[in-house]
Amino acid sequence: MARKRLIIEMGMGIDQHGQEPTVAASRAVRNAIANNALPGVWEVAGLNNPNEMIVEVQVAVPYPEKVREEEVLAVLPFGRKTLTVESGGMIVQGRAIPELNDRNDEMLIAIAAVTVLVE
Repeated sequence: MARKRLIIEMGMGIDQHGQEPTVAASRAVRNAIANNALPGVWEVAGLNNPNEMIVEVQVAVPYPEKVREEEVLAVLPFGRKTLTVESGGMIVQGRAIPELNDRNDEMLIAIAAVTVLVE
């Protein structure tokens, strides 16, 4: 059966302290899904269970090789989930605060696109 896109949401996430790309990526995904409701999954697409949705996540973040994918996908409550991580986002020079476990002055910014598809 053919897949059809139902919704695409975008978000941004920042890790100001700690320099963890997983934190920035997770926050970007959470931001993308924070203010949506998907009644069309049931009312239009006719799904009986929210885990029947296909959820494709694309994240661009500095240091993509350090992203712990299972933690990013755990932000999503439902669906058959996949994640693509690529190099991108931004690094902004902030201020290292040792008490916040900073290793350097970098603040990491990630962007995410979350696409919900149905068959």
